[in-house]
Amino acid sequence: MNLFKHAETLAVGDSLSWEAVLAELPFNADGLLPAIAQQVDSGEVLMLAWMNRAAILETLSSGRVCYWSRSRQRLWRKGETSGHYQTLKELRIDCDGDTLLLLVDQQGPACHTGRRSCFYHTVQGDRVVMNSAPQNTA
Repeated sequence: MNLFKHAETLAVGDSLSWEAVLAELPFNADGLLPAIAQQVDSGEVLMLAWMNRAAILETLSSGRVCYWSRSRQRLWRKGETSGHYQTLKELRIDCDGDTLLLLVDQQGPACHTGRRSCFYHTVQGDRVVMNSAPQNTA
């Protein structure tokens, strides 16, 4: 039985081995899983990025969120150049194991545009409306 299918039968408080779960994560052909970053105290969705096995392990060991940069083809330690770090508070895995949810404490803006969240376009009828301005981080 698939590990994630088996997990559906567990009672609250039961647990699985992290090593077993990590081995069963269904990484895509590029070895990646999508990871959603959410502000832990407000619930605000900040961004979506990608993680490989090394990024997950580094994030868990350091407490600072690390992603895989598809454009740079290397590990991307969030905030390494901007100072806008994400501190991991909790890592969750969805029911199929194919998406990660990172509950984080975001320092400064999460988006490379200087906005708090990467989700700053709102569809309103036949228009897409800008819903936030870059933060002043000086």
